Amino acid sequence: MPPTLKPILYSGLSLLLLLACSTPAQYDLIIRNGRILDGSGQASYTGDIAINADTIAAIGQLGDAEGAIEVDATGMAVAPGFINMLSWAPYSLIVDGKSQSDIRQGVTLEVFGEGSSVGPVNEAMRKEAEAYQTDLKYDITWSTLKGGLDWLAGRGISTNVASFVGATTLRVYTVGYENRTPTEAELDTMRRLTRQAMEQGALGIGSSLIYAPAFYSSTEELIELNKVASEYGGMYISHMRSEGGRLLESMDELIRIAKEANVPAEIYHLKMSGKANWGKFDAAVAKIDSARAAGLAITTDMYTYTAGATGLDASMPPWVQEGGYEKWAERLKDPAIRKKVIEEMRTPTREWENLMQAAEGPDKILLVEFRADSLRYHTGKTLKEVSEHYGLSPEETAIELVIRDGSRVGTVYFLMSEENVRKQIALPYMSFGSDAASLAPEGIFLNSSEHPRAYGNFARLLGKYVREEGIISLEEAVYRLTTLPATNLKIKGRGALKPGYFADVVVFDPATIIDHATFEEPHQFATGMKHVFVNGTQVLQNGEHTGATPGRVVLGPGWKGE
Repeated sequence: MPPTLKPILYSGLSLLLLLACSTPAQYDLIIRNGRILDGSGQASYTGDIAINADTIAAIGQLGDAEGAIEVDATGMAVAPGFINMLSWAPYSLIVDGKSQSDIRQGVTLEVFGEGSSVGPVNEAMRKEAEAYQTDLKYDITWSTLKGGLDWLAGRGISTNVASFVGATTLRVYTVGYENRTPTEAELDTMRRLTRQAMEQGALGIGSSLIYAPAFYSSTEELIELNKVASEYGGMYISHMRSEGGRLLESMDELIRIAKEANVPAEIYHLKMSGKANWGKFDAAVAKIDSARAAGLAITTDMYTYTAGATGLDASMPPWVQEGGYEKWAERLKDPAIRKKVIEEMRTPTREWENLMQAAEGPDKILLVEFRADSLRYHTGKTLKEVSEHYGLSPEETAIELVIRDGSRVGTVYFLMSEENVRKQIALPYMSFGSDAASLAPEGIFLNSSEHPRAYGNFARLLGKYVREEGIISLEEAVYRLTTLPATNLKIKGRGALKPGYFADVVVFDPATIIDHATFEEPHQFATGMKHVFVNGTQVLQNGEHTGATPGRVVLGPGWKGE
């Protein structure tokens, strides 16, 4: 090369390199100047987040980087999307896939499977489920848990979804509603179905042991199912056999299952139910701490209210419910059986969980959901008010309502103390679940009342208990809503703000986020959540739903697919 050309060539190369180096990085989306809470629980910092497609591409001071869309988050908190550890949204998402009451609180992943799951399903279960549909009619075209989740996501949903396989579902599939031990062949079928569910992405086994027919399951049966889940890295979640009179004994059962099956275990909606049991908080926590110190992965979750919600079945002895609803209602019509049921409903016992006793009065029991149009005028009334209307005792009224409504009747029970709620929030292994559907104040959702946790559980944590009462820091709260549950569930690529993770991101105002739903007026959205992105797609913009439905099925650690 002639010497006279070298300076010109080198100068040109330098110019090209300079131009290349000065070209700003390009992204699909940049969230600017937010207070970043990355899910780790560490101190927040001001920075930017860049997203390409469905993935977080970069975090930090992104300077002159350019986004096709840019969001100014000045003064806002930016966090991973929240995980609802206990959701009953699969059926509400069929009605409205937008999942508004949860999206407007920052929830980007709904976890199903407390006892019951959308699969596996056999023909008898399919016919029964379709027969009991009321306002919403749909064909059950799937047979497996993953098939049901795929069907749901295929309809278009705004949140991601994941599920445990329900121990109750497995039992109904094989044993039905009978109060008996499964045969060895039936137990083998339950194991096979568990294996299938785990390989198709189930998170583990879920139980709800106060309800028939789950009540009939032995500890040994649950250990056998969890041994299968353990092979795939699954965990065990449980609405324990008792949250009141036998709370500590029920915790012993859960700990035994965790130890013998070699699985992590989570106590669903930890509580001390009934005033007589409020003083058991310290003993319950000591039991958990002791198990954890011994090497068992025991965790908990909760909702941020002093009332629970279930049905009138939780006020009646399990023996009368054997065989399913039809046989239950038939027995209740028999005068001799009815007399015996009423006597047991009125008698304190530790043999089964009687929430009517725990609530300490029919004035602390709200009736919130009826199947029959003819009874919906009672919605939102207390059992005491409805009893006075009929001129019957509370027990007789509960029985009459179950018979007339063709259902267990949705019910709210006031059971817990505010002091214990606060102390539970402070526990370092506590995550959060609404134990509710995801709703909107419109359409058929207004045919029933609701527990306000459906609209306010997560905003209430951030507003009332973090900002107003300072029970835990904002950083800690975000950790408990994101990285903690994602780690417990062994979900990969979600629950934190990290490059390479899925772009489930929320932007909210920590100074204003708050719940508005009450027991009297539950159908009210929380406020303060500004933007929500699910898999990189904006679902909430300036507090309003965009209509986008980018939600996906999130698969557990045993997933054997591609």
